[in-house]
Amino acid sequence: MALDIVLNELSLETPAPDQLVARQWMSNLVQTVRAVKAQTKSPQSVLRAQYDFHSTLLAPDYSLRQWLNDNKVDREESRFIKSLATKSPFSEDILEPTEVHSVENNIASCEFRYQGKLAIGLGIAYLLNTIAVSVNSEAFWDYSYLDLDIISIDEDDKKITIVHASRKEHLLDHIDWFKNRIHSNINGEALWNQKDDLFPNLQFCDSVKSQLESLSIGNSMLEHVKDRLRKLQQYAEIWKAESFNSQKLDCSASPESEATLKQYSKERTFLCPDRKKRIFSWHVRLPLGWRIHFYPEQPSKILIGYIGEHLPTAKFN
Repeated sequence: MALDIVLNELSLETPAPDQLVARQWMSNLVQTVRAVKAQTKSPQSVLRAQYDFHSTLLAPDYSLRQWLNDNKVDREESRFIKSLATKSPFSEDILEPTEVHSVENNIASCEFRYQGKLAIGLGIAYLLNTIAVSVNSEAFWDYSYLDLDIISIDEDDKKITIVHASRKEHLLDHIDWFKNRIHSNINGEALWNQKDDLFPNLQFCDSVKSQLESLSIGNSMLEHVKDRLRKLQQYAEIWKAESFNSQKLDCSASPESEATLKQYSKERTFLCPDRKKRIFSWHVRLPLGWRIHFYPEQPSKILIGYIGEHLPTAKFN
């Protein structure tokens, strides 16, 4: 299972006070990335960085390139870094890089912040639905999960949580997450073909077929779509006799406003598998304005009518 590993550039914002500390930081980073690669069991995993990783300044007058040739550095660690596949900028060789490119160049409709600071790498990790790694340079990087603020131009601000590691012990908290990544090689076409097995409590309108099939491996939205469909499936499994309760969904969901439905109900009307047309007001949110519109028809059964970019609303069109 190949995996993109995203380097948190904020953790290298302030160089180490001296070379001894820099060597300790790098040794810890090597152990962390090694442990991530061991979980993926793939030599193809790539470390994505904002800039040329090997030009990183680790301490005053001490770059990563100098670290690689430092005779005080463990040879196995330096060889590991030399052999590690790296990509920079973040969007290099991503199949559909538009969202990632806009965030890394600060031209997106939203930005990601951690403790008030612009956090491009951590935001990219969220968009790619992957793990971020940090140099353990500050106490606030010593966590297996990080909470980010998403500041948006056309939507309400919100908080999200990303998978993170700054030492190998953090990966013990991510065992289930890595197991779920086993299905990451399923593209949108396979998702459609296997929908009845993967999501037995969800029924998909014909309109969703082309929307899913357009999501190829490498599309940054693919994993987010899978994640939200899994969460809708999980809710449908436990939804028995009571009315639909969005608070029990493990993701943010809301109906459209009356003003939006009055003006744009046609755009949310889809032909269902029973050949009836329904207005799909309920929706779950994905990064960068994407939505999944669904219809909670009855206990244990949810209809999926639309997967794609933000539909027009009374406030946004």
